[in-house]
Amino acid sequence: MTTKNILYRTAAFMMLGALAWSCNVPEKALMPVSQQPPEQFEPALAADSMNIADVSWRAYFKDPNLEVLIDSALQNNQELNILLQEIQVSQNEVLEKEGEYLPFVRLGAGMGAEKPGRYTRAGAVEEQLDIEPEKAFPEPLGDFQLGAVATWEVDIWRKLRNAKDAAQLRYLAATEGRNFLVTNLVAEIADSYYELLALDNLLNIVNNNLVLQQEALNKVRLQKENARATQLAVNRFEAQLLNTRNLQYAIRQQITEAENRINFLAGRYPSKVPRDPEAFMKIPLDSIQAGIPAELLTNRPDIRQAEYELAAANLDVDVARADFYPSLDITAGLGFQAFNPRFLASPESIVFNLAGDLMAPLINKKGIQARYNMATAKQIQAVFAYEQTVLAAYTELLNQLSRLDNYSKSFDTKSAEVDILNQSVRIANSLYRNARADYVEVLLTQEEVLDAKMELMETKLEQLHAKVAIYRTLGGGWR
Repeated sequence: MTTKNILYRTAAFMMLGALAWSCNVPEKALMPVSQQPPEQFEPALAADSMNIADVSWRAYFKDPNLEVLIDSALQNNQELNILLQEIQVSQNEVLEKEGEYLPFVRLGAGMGAEKPGRYTRAGAVEEQLDIEPEKAFPEPLGDFQLGAVATWEVDIWRKLRNAKDAAQLRYLAATEGRNFLVTNLVAEIADSYYELLALDNLLNIVNNNLVLQQEALNKVRLQKENARATQLAVNRFEAQLLNTRNLQYAIRQQITEAENRINFLAGRYPSKVPRDPEAFMKIPLDSIQAGIPAELLTNRPDIRQAEYELAAANLDVDVARADFYPSLDITAGLGFQAFNPRFLASPESIVFNLAGDLMAPLINKKGIQARYNMATAKQIQAVFAYEQTVLAAYTELLNQLSRLDNYSKSFDTKSAEVDILNQSVRIANSLYRNARADYVEVLLTQEEVLDAKMELMETKLEQLHAKVAIYRTLGGGWR
């Protein structure tokens, strides 16, 4: 039987063995995604055909001071910059996986010397042979090598390429994670900025009420001097003034913390945050356009991230399943080898080798089975994570649309209440001056109008929080 026939039969036997072994490979069973968002939002919150997520955050917020803060955060925020480096790590993992299914070629050189013992097999052979006619083997015998060695795992079952594709998908997922962080960062700075404006206005309301309460206290003192009021009335008016003055300190502390939080997000040390408090009540809500629910799948970076993670988990199952199949490794070498470096360039010094190994797991496959089971479990976990992300995004958006609607109505109602209470303060003061109302009515009316004005400011802030939240939940701000 010729050598060629032996090789052919051996190859055929190995292929038949591989096919027979594949019968023991478990069936691939991926869990499908079963939940998708509805085609439309509920009728009470009917959506427009457009989507504000496609609007630039500059056009959406339209505040020069806020734009400066967001620009600074996108450039200097430490958490964002840390995530950018994680993306670089993911990108290099893709390159690493890509290189694994390509041949590895190594260049090398070596040198050595050997002196076998006279009474060993190698020594006895050298004693009987001449390296050239009438020329004995040199002692010690040198060994000089120069050449290249190539190894290649043939990716028969796409194991290595699937691993590379999974790494590519995780890189894309990391990129979407960065986009999601940008969306949240823009929203968090806008929320903190609006909160700072609201605190400025609250402080202004308190200061204005302090002026009114001081005037009322002066009038009561004057009436006491004219025997038209008692010391009890003076004490009650003065206590109310001190209580209102005490509100200043809590609000000023909140302002300091809000400014520091904004500076931290912007990646800079504490400093004064430029702003225009008078513009707070004039900030428009505009028309909120939510689009259709399916657009969440393309606009929300966290949903896209979960989608990429799910696709990568699907490929991980293929990679783990491929471990059950035989692997084919090819090794080749080509170079020069001689006992003297003078002969390395000689054609007689050329050496080469070529070998192929087809290996299949035979005994103790528990490790392979365990890796496959883990990959399958993680795939199921990724499906649930994706469905949870979609469900959470849809629910969150409905909550914010409802929040904006309810707080808009609440703002109108509270504005009417403040107007009525402002009139009540003027009426109460007039009646008190004419002895037709007691000081308790004046005090209660002043407290009510102060509380109502502060609640009106908080309602406006909730409106703006809802505006920001809708932009974030729709997936805006990262483009």
